Amino acid sequence: MTHCVLFYEYVEGIVEKRAPFRAEHLAHAGAARDRGELLLAGAWADPVDGAAFVFRVDDPARAEAFARADPYVANGLVREWRVREWTVVIGGGA
Repeated sequence: MTHCVLFYEYVEGIVEKRAPFRAEHLAHAGAARDRGELLLAGAWADPVDGAAFVFRVDDPARAEAFARADPYVANGLVREWRVREWTVVIGGGA
């Protein structure tokens, strides 16, 4: 198992634009959490211009698949996203 972080860069006005897709986005994230893949997730604060998702998966492609299927990405609310493998040295799963 490996940790990886999915980074999102949001479009301008995300707080207003996300409303029609928020419930579906949160359900998508909740399903990944329920599968044991998604450990933490949330948007950056002040300004809300992006987000980070911490995964623990057998293959970073799982985090990439999450992004591709996310309603925020599918509906153009994410300008750019990327997945980075993360070497955790302190904390759960280190």
